[in-house]
Amino acid sequence: MSNNTIVDVKTWIDERPISKYQWVVLGLCFIIIMFDGYDAAVMGFIAPALIEDWGISRAEMGPILGAAMFGVAIGALIAGPNADRFGRKRVLMWSILCFALFSLLSTFARTPMEMAILRFLTGLGLGAVMPNTVTLVSEYMPERRRSLMITVMYSGFNVGSGAGGFIAAGLLPHFGWKAVIFAGGVLPLLMLPLLMWILPESAMYMVVRNVAKEKIAKVLTRAGGLFSAETKFVLKAPVIQKKAKVFQLFANGYAKGTIVLWVTYFMGLFVIYLLNGWLPTIMRNGGFSLERAAIVAGLFQLGGTFGGLMVGGLMDKYTAKRVIAGFYIMGMVSLLSQGIGNFGPDVLALLVFISGVCINGAQTGLQAFSPAFYPTEMRATGVCWMHGIGRSGAIISSSMGGILLGVFSGENMIFIILALPALLAGLSILLHRAAHPAEMIKGVDITDIPELSRTLNIR
Repeated sequence: MSNNTIVDVKTWIDERPISKYQWVVLGLCFIIIMFDGYDAAVMGFIAPALIEDWGISRAEMGPILGAAMFGVAIGALIAGPNADRFGRKRVLMWSILCFALFSLLSTFARTPMEMAILRFLTGLGLGAVMPNTVTLVSEYMPERRRSLMITVMYSGFNVGSGAGGFIAAGLLPHFGWKAVIFAGGVLPLLMLPLLMWILPESAMYMVVRNVAKEKIAKVLTRAGGLFSAETKFVLKAPVIQKKAKVFQLFANGYAKGTIVLWVTYFMGLFVIYLLNGWLPTIMRNGGFSLERAAIVAGLFQLGGTFGGLMVGGLMDKYTAKRVIAGFYIMGMVSLLSQGIGNFGPDVLALLVFISGVCINGAQTGLQAFSPAFYPTEMRATGVCWMHGIGRSGAIISSSMGGILLGVFSGENMIFIILALPALLAGLSILLHRAAHPAEMIKGVDITDIPELSRTLNIR
């Protein structure tokens, strides 16, 4: 190597095959998201048992479900700028510790108020987990496979949520609702030391933050690189004005795309979290047993696992926003079918599964779509704020579910109502446009390396 070897980190990652170490990063983030998915859906699975145990109404259960979502929204809004300032890994580790501890403490709740407070605190940790894992994986995967790899990772959320239904069905009859919550807290807490040891910080983030090149080289060496002591790591990135991180989302041509992402994510989460929180109760009111209601609700999340992989693969081949929009609209058709048709339990379970494939699949695709829109310097802020603002849809739907069930006669009306936000999500994402700001080089002083422009083909 020459004394002034220059490595553009993004180009280096894009041009190489995925290494074993990158697969390890993907696998660990998959497990983190799996715990996140379990904990995010757990209250929906235990809601019928909790209502019966405490003798509360469905309307009183709504604030408990909404409290967690409110915490998730606040946690995401706080985590984004901090992850861009202090690093994806550091914020992620603190987030896992937060949601695991407060999930364990939720088993000691004695009243709806205590449970709502503890679920809010649990949500603070959960809110930072998903967008930071998405950001971390997006910055370690080559562009040609990025959408598929992010959806593979994000499918852990659907696996965790879906498995929660089966775990709840096994634990509820024998150990009660406390055991279901306890399982979601103790496992991530036990895994935290391993994550702190193995999971790396984003190499792109380290370049942008001017971290010592030795640390960058150490991480990329694990991914199969071979560098000399003189190697300089750089990153081509859009010019970002020196504004507060959140205001950057509305500068340099990013405003329209940011708003579209917020609206789409809001609508998708409105559908998903109303079903997450209230589908077991809807099934229970329709004559299903507690165990069967939990299993049918689990099918909605498991459907999302298949849908996410389908969407991710299609996004790498076709226009990403059209793929996402198509799945939202197919989900709308499935929801309408559930609301209009008078189907038996087996067909209803199949339609619930198809809805999960389409709605959760499209929402998973949005996880891969959003990081690609933002540059490294503001990527965590952009993704986290999409999550935080969009989570208001989850807060509203989780809190309103009990009220809607009481207002509308017939449980099937909920599916008809949810078809509208599914349609709006599909139409909204079609309006998204990419930003095209000017680029600059991060991580090195150009005056120190005259041949930099020629090496990186910058004009």
